[in-house]
Amino acid sequence: MSADPKKVGEQILSLRKTKGLTQQELGERLNISFQAISKWERGETLPDTALLPDLADVLETTVDNLLVSGDRTTKFQRRVTITQVREAIECFVRLGELLGKDNYFYLGAIQGVDQKMSIELEKYLSEPFTKEAMVAEAAMQCIRNGAYIDMTDIKKSFSFPHWADTVTAFAQKCGIR
Repeated sequence: MSADPKKVGEQILSLRKTKGLTQQELGERLNISFQAISKWERGETLPDTALLPDLADVLETTVDNLLVSGDRTTKFQRRVTITQVREAIECFVRLGELLGKDNYFYLGAIQGVDQKMSIELEKYLSEPFTKEAMVAEAAMQCIRNGAYIDMTDIKKSFSFPHWADTVTAFAQKCGIR
């Protein structure tokens, strides 16, 4: 399936206006001419693929959302709750309690996350705010990988409003309403 230039242009126009940007301002942020923006919005041309990530960032959306004109083409593969995500993160703590923090299974799990995410997971899990940051990050990764999390669940399940707002904004970018 190829992108429809007319629909992509309408999506760019709508998002640009929502952000309160002129064609000139959007062009300046992308280091291109306002005429190029105008051609996109009229459906005459499509943005160069190299510009899509930056365009999506400026318009606070995803490349997928730009190209499918706001219509999500993929279905969510499963449903997840924040409680389930929190339980999964808590498994790291329980693993250390049940097996011991000197057990290779525990050490391997912690070191794997530390390496992959460039963090110190044990330290993050010891403080409520940073532990909830791990829940938020895991929830966003679930969404990125095709999981659906209900917006009401997101808003009510975090102790810290910052993390609820962060996950809510990400979910909306991914087409969850």
